[in-house]
Amino acid sequence: MTNISIDQIKKLREKTGAGIADCRRALEEAKGEGKKAEELLRSWGIDKAASKADREAGQGLVETYIHGGGKVGAMVEVNCETDFVARTDEFKSLAHEIAMQVSAMNPVDVEELLKQEYIRDNSKTIGDLVKEAIAKLGENIVVKRFMRFELGQ
Repeated sequence: MTNISIDQIKKLREKTGAGIADCRRALEEAKGEGKKAEELLRSWGIDKAASKADREAGQGLVETYIHGGGKVGAMVEVNCETDFVARTDEFKSLAHEIAMQVSAMNPVDVEELLKQEYIRDNSKTIGDLVKEAIAKLGENIVVKRFMRFELGQ
């Protein structure tokens, strides 16, 4: 078994937001290789997200984002299972990032939005971002709907 340091776990946790035990397990399976451990965590997160997909997401929040000196704005409804999760900083941040994505990329519908490359990290899609949040928060999360407004449109 590879000797995993606390610094390696801390670094992986800061980068991925995964739990300490998951980071340790991923690093052990990856024999200390950080990149491989990240991939393991990502695949485990996708598995967790798939197992929660059929659960009811009746809580959540509506988030807005205004860009371009007030010329472009977006409003999104993002749902989760409990109001407790809806009040977390991680969930609020996810909703804000999705609203910013809608404002910047003008998707036609939710399906297209989820397939778009994330504007802050083109190695991920918005769907990947949602799946990561599901794995981290432990609840089903659904982008329910959105609306984009542009001055003069």
